[in-house]
Amino acid sequence: MRRPRRAPAAGPAGRDQPPASRRRRRWIWLSALGLLAVLAVVLGLVSAGGGPSPTVLTLNTYLHEVSTHQVSTVTIVDGGGTANGTLANGTRYVVNYDENFANTLTRDLLKAGVPVNTKSIGGNVWVSLLGDLPLVVVAIFIILVLTKAGGGARRLLSFGQIGPRSGQGEKPTTTFADVAGADEAVEELREVKEFLESPTAFEDMGAKIPRGILLHGPPGTGKTLLARAVAGESGARFFSISGSDFVEMFVGVGAARVRDLFVKARSQAPSIVFVDEIDAVGRHRGSGMGGGHDEREQTLNQLLVEMDGFDPAAGVILIAATNRPDILDPALLRPGRFDRQIVVDRPDLVGRRAILAVHSRDKRLAPSVDLDILARRTPGFTGADLANLVNEAALLAARHRGDSIGMADMEEAIDRTLAGPERRTRLMSDKEKQVIAYHEGGHTLVGHVLVHADPVHKVSIVARGQALGWTLSLPLNDRYLVTRSELSDQLSVLMGGRVAEELVFSESTTGAQNDIAKATEIARAMVTEFGMSDKLGPRFLAKAHGERFLGLEMGSRSELSDDMAAMVDAEVGQLLADAYERAGMIVATHRETLECLAEALISQETLGPDELAEILGHLAPWPVVGAVPPPGSPSAEPPPGSPSAVPGAVPTPRPATNPDAPRIAAVEGR
Repeated sequence: MRRPRRAPAAGPAGRDQPPASRRRRRWIWLSALGLLAVLAVVLGLVSAGGGPSPTVLTLNTYLHEVSTHQVSTVTIVDGGGTANGTLANGTRYVVNYDENFANTLTRDLLKAGVPVNTKSIGGNVWVSLLGDLPLVVVAIFIILVLTKAGGGARRLLSFGQIGPRSGQGEKPTTTFADVAGADEAVEELREVKEFLESPTAFEDMGAKIPRGILLHGPPGTGKTLLARAVAGESGARFFSISGSDFVEMFVGVGAARVRDLFVKARSQAPSIVFVDEIDAVGRHRGSGMGGGHDEREQTLNQLLVEMDGFDPAAGVILIAATNRPDILDPALLRPGRFDRQIVVDRPDLVGRRAILAVHSRDKRLAPSVDLDILARRTPGFTGADLANLVNEAALLAARHRGDSIGMADMEEAIDRTLAGPERRTRLMSDKEKQVIAYHEGGHTLVGHVLVHADPVHKVSIVARGQALGWTLSLPLNDRYLVTRSELSDQLSVLMGGRVAEELVFSESTTGAQNDIAKATEIARAMVTEFGMSDKLGPRFLAKAHGERFLGLEMGSRSELSDDMAAMVDAEVGQLLADAYERAGMIVATHRETLECLAEALISQETLGPDELAEILGHLAPWPVVGAVPPPGSPSAEPPPGSPSAVPGAVPTPRPATNPDAPRIAAVEGR
């Protein structure tokens, strides 16, 4: 019995195809290369002409050679205005003449007894074909390249259509159960799901579902996941495309792709069209140094037309996502296009706990892992950050050949996410280690005694990422408003490292560069954005960053006069000087504790909450400047050894550093 032939498996071109097809393609390429080689040789021989180049003679010289019988042979090119041949001495020549002089030249040649031959300018068909052969070879080569790339003629004809990935109209399996930490956004999108399931309930009330929904927020907060969840919950077709997929080099291609996308979406309604990073195509028109971009603006115009032409009964809803809603064109944001804007912000404490639970469902966690503690230690983390955190912990557990993911793996993953992996291979001298230990000890000491500073959770002199040392501070809870006292204490903590270096070594190093940059940025924001300057008052003196991004302020004059700019600089300098002076007073007062911190860091390299509590637990809080005690309460005295030039200062109780403190709010590195 004859065994049936097995069909070749589908796969990339040239890899999973049958041997006959691969041999055929190999012979095609070899034939093309051989043809090019033969063509090069033939053209070289033709251009060479079998000898040296002929001598070009002027017409007067040539007539003189004819009259003196120095011309042996001549060939006149009919209609070409040239004649060539050999002289009596064997030299090959060529001469150009006017066509009106052809009869006279022929008569003189015949009179001199020179044999005359004639040649037609288009008489050799093979030479003509040989001249056209390069164009034929180039055309064949281009066709082979396009075929090899898998596009062929279909690729050229479908240039104005969206890609197959975007035009499939898949049905996602993602649901709202897979989304955590965005309860408000889910609630806003739930009615879209209900409209797609049963639009008659809304139509009976005379309500119209929003035609467009804009999701905006920081990167990694789950905007794409929310759009897929709406499609998965409602069972609608899902068309996903990026804003950059519309913009091409040729004008009009993006507009054609917009039309094609909406035609396909309407044909498979109910459907959801999701445009990710819409700011790539929906940016403010006419912005930037070079004005508008024709292709992008035509694409945006077509998108506006398609959104205006929505049929409410068509069951097509546009959902877009962006990180920069401030740069979108106003015509895109008006009611009737993007009727609803939903902020997808970073999750709060409860949201982070839920996100960690979602990403830990398929992970093998040890009983010691407490998601509540991890959620408190990760304020400011987005959903993508938390997913990366859990995955990083799983990789660390697998690297250590552990049976499960432990709490130590989670802690190390947090440190790696914030400051980078440890770089123990970086070799440093004992002198540099000592400087780094005192520097980080200064940050830790100042951050511990100041009442409004975040408690210090961990300090290390092991290099991570670009930092030679790092101090991790943990806020007690999520913070949405920051007071002036908290910002002032943060400035003093940033200055603590430089102050400790100068106090111990009587000179400064370059290690405080990042600290000084952060402190200057905070101080300038206090003066120009937050109105926290006593001298300038509550004024907004900074420019909007969005205008600089759009290029609208290029070449425009500054909003600040020279005198006002000088006053701003003076106020920023005063804030930094005050923070530096207060940090110096703290470090000088607790010099012995700084020595203990530095010695412990040099010997142990990393100090956790327990070690820090043992070294710093006896220190009293630093007095708050200008605080007034409540009526009837005795005025508290400053801590022993603290400066006495702080009248009316009252120490405020300070929460002790503990291992369950919330997540790192800042990384103060060198």
